[in-house]
Amino acid sequence: MLGSPDIDHVLLTRFNLPTEGYETLIRAKQGWLQERIDLFERYCLPSVRSQTVRPSKWIIYFDPESPAWLVDRISTINHDKVFSPIFRTAVTRADLLHDLEICLSRRNRFLLTTNLDNDDALASNFVEQLRTVVPCDGSLAIYLINGLIRSTKGVYAHSDVNNAFCSVLTPWTDPTTCWADWHNLLGRTMPVVRLSGAPAWMQMVHGKNVSNRVHGRQVSPALYAASFPGLLADAAPPTSGQLMADHVLLAPVRQVRDEARGIAKSVIQLARGRDGTDKFKIWMSAKAKNPFMRHESENRY
Repeated sequence: MLGSPDIDHVLLTRFNLPTEGYETLIRAKQGWLQERIDLFERYCLPSVRSQTVRPSKWIIYFDPESPAWLVDRISTINHDKVFSPIFRTAVTRADLLHDLEICLSRRNRFLLTTNLDNDDALASNFVEQLRTVVPCDGSLAIYLINGLIRSTKGVYAHSDVNNAFCSVLTPWTDPTTCWADWHNLLGRTMPVVRLSGAPAWMQMVHGKNVSNRVHGRQVSPALYAASFPGLLADAAPPTSGQLMADHVLLAPVRQVRDEARGIAKSVIQLARGRDGTDKFKIWMSAKAKNPFMRHESENRY
């Protein structure tokens, strides 16, 4: 059952916006852009096309200096105008609100925005589930907490109460968006609604992810094929032995690792801010290649 009909719902995607910090190291890698558009066309795009309730708009931001082959590819795969491509070097709050108003042409009472990474996918009822939330006088952060992680090793069921598929529902009279803060810190400035249920999203773990890794416990992809039409057809089913080994041995280890990393990440974000967090990630990436290097904070005089 849908909530208020007076809602403009817009999906927001950063495709290859110029960025600073740690993400530039990932995006500068050979083949990043080619692999990313392939993943987008294979998983992200069809998952939006298959929504039982369509969003009002889907805005995707691209780098104005994108290569010609990418611009041509965008035009070809967007034959049905399912998304609105916008080319910007950066997106400020004012830019985003301007683009939202232009794309929507007219405004309802409320604005709902959802972050969608270009290599991830939505369950076919993702938007339908979001629209069950009733608006209030202020802003609400919304998380559908259950999802899937897909890697070359298998498919994993995972719960994340502050995941990257975050949404913000807000009155148009004082709008804010899902990009107002880090996805896991939206609760600092607004109330949070968390919806459980069947997996509502799917993250891809692949060689050129910025930060994803396998989480959760391994499951049979057949259990969720109907919710992700065509997106799990080529996922190999695990054997009973693989499932047992994962549930008994591997999943508990991942859980401990994830809890420790989650605590550390929150502490670093709060203490260092965005710039400090990027510097720390860059140092960690470099240290993995050279374990004898020292962080600037380790230098003592």
